[in-house]
Amino acid sequence: MGRVKQAVILAAGEGQRLRPLTRWRPKVVLPIANKPILQYVVESLADEGVRNIIMVVGYRKEHVLNYFGNGAQFGVEIEYVVQERQLGTAHALKQVKGKVQDRFLVLSGDTIIEPNTIAHLVDALQESLMVKAQQDVSKYGTVEVKDGIAQRITEKPYEAQGNLVNLGLYAFTPGIFKFTEDSLELTEALQKLIDDGQILQVYETKDTWLDVVYPWDILRLNEFILGRISPMTGGVIEPYVNLKGAISVGRGSIIRSNCYITGPVTIGRNCDIGPNVYIAPSTSIGDDVIIAAFTQIKNSILGDRVRIGSHSIIENTFIDKGSVMKEQFVACTKETEVKIDGEHHQVDMGAVIGRGCIIENSVMLLPGIVVGNYTNIRSGNVVRENLPDESLVV
Repeated sequence: MGRVKQAVILAAGEGQRLRPLTRWRPKVVLPIANKPILQYVVESLADEGVRNIIMVVGYRKEHVLNYFGNGAQFGVEIEYVVQERQLGTAHALKQVKGKVQDRFLVLSGDTIIEPNTIAHLVDALQESLMVKAQQDVSKYGTVEVKDGIAQRITEKPYEAQGNLVNLGLYAFTPGIFKFTEDSLELTEALQKLIDDGQILQVYETKDTWLDVVYPWDILRLNEFILGRISPMTGGVIEPYVNLKGAISVGRGSIIRSNCYITGPVTIGRNCDIGPNVYIAPSTSIGDDVIIAAFTQIKNSILGDRVRIGSHSIIENTFIDKGSVMKEQFVACTKETEVKIDGEHHQVDMGAVIGRGCIIENSVMLLPGIVVGNYTNIRSGNVVRENLPDESLVV
């Protein structure tokens, strides 16, 4: 029957646990090494010759449509289907009924999946899913397997049901729609398929698979992707700049004298860095960013049009587009308890700062702080608790 040539990408969700970063856009377009997460999914499909793509979009869908268009610039053909209410993955898949061919792949738009992983499924002849062994299975669906056939799928088990987790990567035929009619989630539909006596083939991968659930996951993906970049200099490097490792500098950017940058690091277009700035590995800097003298940045993501004042220290931190940090800003990292959507996590992180914030001189954010969009923090404050959107700290 040949290889699968069509894929459905589920890209309708918001990602509430990533707020404030997803307040104005879906999580599939959050930047990883200066490209949307979803672009890596599209590129992996194209690398495997899967170029007919249906995207199921919903929340803030205009961001996806405006960026990807018809897919031509990415070497694919993209058709869009809208999921008006984000009720679940099976509900999302039902939106493409009648638009898919005999066999098709289904992928989540918020994961980093290598082409090698997809290659396992492009020759699948029946309903199939991909699994991977994980130490922590608590936030995934586990799959019980016997002789390569799925026996049971348990979503986010209270007690571990083995260590094989469902990656949300499938090969289906139109027969799957029989089981999605009364289901909201794909795991529920697949369990109905199993209970009906149908075969659900299981493939296991050892390749890299990374997903985004929490803000610190974005930094983890960013570090992974940056580990694969190639050096490129499209801007101006002044004398006495020290560059080590893989560093990409976009067109129109200037790295001023006495900067020290250790890759992997990517710097976008039309940035102004330095002088005397230190940028440590696993840092992504967007377009039109200004970083003033004597600032240190490590393992962080700076969105487009961010401004960083002099003598600042930024570690393990995400700063969204258009935010301004004035002089002597500090966001240091430390293992701390972070509360996200009512859940408590022990993580090593700096801060998450939403878009359009203004943080004035000599402000410190304690580790794990989340600052909402369009917040204003006046000079001299030490922020010890999360701030909602449009906060004013005087």
